[in-house]
Amino acid sequence: MNEAYIYDALRTPRGKGRKDGALHEVTSVRLSALTLNAIKARNNLDGHAVEDVIWGNVTQVMEQGGCLARSAVLASDLDECIPGLAINRFCASGMEAVNLAANQVKGGAGDGYIAGGVEMMGRVAMGSDGAAIAVDPSLAMDTYFVPQGISADIIATEYGFTRDQADALAVESQRRAKAAWDDNRFAKSVITVEDQNGLAILDHDEYMRPGTDMQALGALNASFQQMGEVMPGFDKVAMLKYPHLERINHIHHAGNSSGIVDGAAAVLIGNKEFGERYGLKPRARIKATAKIGTDPTIMLTGPVPVTEKILADNGMAISDINLFEVNEAFASVVLRFQQAFDVDPELVNVNGGSIAMGHPLGATGAIIIGTLLDELERQDKEVGLATLCIASGMGAATVIERV
Repeated sequence: MNEAYIYDALRTPRGKGRKDGALHEVTSVRLSALTLNAIKARNNLDGHAVEDVIWGNVTQVMEQGGCLARSAVLASDLDECIPGLAINRFCASGMEAVNLAANQVKGGAGDGYIAGGVEMMGRVAMGSDGAAIAVDPSLAMDTYFVPQGISADIIATEYGFTRDQADALAVESQRRAKAAWDDNRFAKSVITVEDQNGLAILDHDEYMRPGTDMQALGALNASFQQMGEVMPGFDKVAMLKYPHLERINHIHHAGNSSGIVDGAAAVLIGNKEFGERYGLKPRARIKATAKIGTDPTIMLTGPVPVTEKILADNGMAISDINLFEVNEAFASVVLRFQQAFDVDPELVNVNGGSIAMGHPLGATGAIIIGTLLDELERQDKEVGLATLCIASGMGAATVIERV
């Protein structure tokens, strides 16, 4: 079995996912191509250097449809002999692209891959592709479907998290993200997005709100209370499945949930021979990968069982992990992870997360792997775990180890 090494990881800044966002005029294909070009140029790769480009994107319609990965290759400086594979595991798509590439390398199916993803949420609206679990009544009824925001509130209710706890986590995410940017911790990984004339469009995470405090968040209304309690009444659906809950405690709002943003990320993965061929030094090896299915109603608890699985499968304990990246889809997701494993919050999302900087669905999994690697290097630590919750009830995880 070959080792799969990470040779490089980079990302674009995350732009606000709306019409006045800095990246709004950049198409999904172009942002993907810019990211591929950056990783090719930084590592002096030949245009035909890699076996494949595996690219995550969640809302696979319009400009993000039709195998976006192949379109991105053709729009980039890579040779047309490089194929492309577009994959969708919802929020973990970027991570699954990396994991799939790593396992292909480990199995001997090529020496090198570029993996990552993109999501232009301001151009292609989340949910515009439809979903059987939401629109097919027979499946929705059988699975007790509720929207993700309701699921996040169910987690808070089931595991006893308060609005103040969720808001405090959000404030801390904003504080850490600002500190990371002020300390230039993302300088190694964040590329500047330029227009066709070479002028900078965006060079920083645009979504951040560093002045956020508990008072500001306390003034926000719970985002999912009306759809839960009034129309269409999803709380009643949830309580049919969880009759021990007397009510759903709605604690999430825009300030303690992940931001809607545009962005892309790429990771260069290869075996030992690939690195030697291009004079590259491996930064880490992908030690283990895992995915799992979970309860589709509470939906977002996947990081806990998938972490249990990846540790058990590889003979590891939670104490073997030095740093964690747990995607901040909603505050309760991270609170539940910390509760389940009794991990020190100072080791989780050291540089902030998706609450502060945003969650470009198809790219986030690759982003947090790169962020984890950078932070392991900065702190001179060895082993990190990245994990995400996933729509419809799934979880994904990756363990990396510096070399």
